[in-house]
Amino acid sequence: MNPFATHIAKQRTKACKLSREIAIGLGIDAALYSRFESGKRIPNKKQVLLIAELLDLDSKDLLVRWAGSRILYELRDEPHAMEALLLAESEIQKLQTSDAYSMPHGMKALLKKADALKKKLHHLRHLNSRKIVEALELEYTFQSNKIEGNTLTLRETDLVVNKGLTISGKSMREHLEAINHSDAIAFVLDLISKNNPLNASKLLQVHQLVLRGIDNANAGKYRNVQVNIGGSEFVPVQPFLVPKKMEEYFEWYLSNQAQLHPIILAAEMHERLVTIHPFVDGNGRTARLIMNLLLLREGYVIANIKGDSKSRLQYYDALEAAQRDGNKTKFLQFIVETEIESIQKYLSILEPR
Repeated sequence: MNPFATHIAKQRTKACKLSREIAIGLGIDAALYSRFESGKRIPNKKQVLLIAELLDLDSKDLLVRWAGSRILYELRDEPHAMEALLLAESEIQKLQTSDAYSMPHGMKALLKKADALKKKLHHLRHLNSRKIVEALELEYTFQSNKIEGNTLTLRETDLVVNKGLTISGKSMREHLEAINHSDAIAFVLDLISKNNPLNASKLLQVHQLVLRGIDNANAGKYRNVQVNIGGSEFVPVQPFLVPKKMEEYFEWYLSNQAQLHPIILAAEMHERLVTIHPFVDGNGRTARLIMNLLLLREGYVIANIKGDSKSRLQYYDALEAAQRDGNKTKFLQFIVETEIESIQKYLSILEPR
């Protein structure tokens, strides 16, 4: 029995699920799925990603087991299998080196600075307190919502989120945006603490929290209508392409998560999500939450993009350049600089005066 087959059979039993349940989720008959678990058939990549989601497994780990089983399936009876594997390994390394991510000019120095600040922050974490973390998370909620037009002040956001008060003259939507974003941060932190993998299911849960009570019909669901981005020349893909584009989004993530610098990976996942624009509403907030999930998981801090007019314009201009012209340099640099500023602010709070 191959390692992939053994693993999914074991994990399905552990999850107390029937073969028939997984087969239904994959859209195949139970007999075919049973052949996956017996090692008599190898699923395709799309089916592997679905199995990972259905069994709540780490997608990258499952893809590695799957790829290993494919190699074993093809070479198990080959007398020169070991020599073939060594040759293939050498060629794959060459291909991955030639296809490596091209770092924009001047980015390495910024990333080096961000990493030096992160290291400094790590040595001061013993001075940290929950109150400091909560204050920074509250400011993130305030700024992220302000980018999208929410008019609650930082103080009013605090009263709504932490005191449960209603602010006179402010809409119910604005109140819900503050509460929802705070809950979405808590959900993201829970995912990190439990080391849960980022996948389509988790992303949809984040979006569901963002739009909860605001647009329940579309919360946690990909759009089925065409949308336009206000003030932008860029037009997102047609709705029938969204599921396929989101599959490609997570495939790209799995292929690049171990290769790219964490800040570049997080920025890319942000830009790629808002470019697909998979939701009717809440794309920006969800993209920023996913970006910060990836940053926090690697020991960085929340990259808190400010909501004032100047910062918002800079943010949107950088996104527009990436979407319209395919030039991501401006956006990647903007995110790296935002992360540097966020770490510096954190350090200014922790460092003794």
